[in-house]
Amino acid sequence: MTAIRLIAQWRDDPTEALMSVDLRVDETRLAAPWDVFGAIDLDGAHPRPFILRRDGSIDFGAGPDRWRTDLRNAEMKVGTLFTVWFNDADHGTYKIVKLAELGAKERK
Repeated sequence: MTAIRLIAQWRDDPTEALMSVDLRVDETRLAAPWDVFGAIDLDGAHPRPFILRRDGSIDFGAGPDRWRTDLRNAEMKVGTLFTVWFNDADHGTYKIVKLAELGAKERK
């Protein structure tokens, strides 16, 4: 198992709503069934932390926002697409653009 940080861009506008999630993967699949932490930066200045629950719901804590995603079923590789549902009528497609091993340092 490897601990990674996943970075994903919203396909409609890659400059908005950047998402990052810290995960454990086994090969190219999510290995951890427990809740994981992430953040989404809707406007480039105010990241909103969340918990990705086991059932795929995105929990921002207090408040009515309760999104959901199929990220837990996605292949963990650059280029993979997954969906985030913002409510019953609206959704967006995200693309994994980076996977970085947590704790790894680049050597020069």
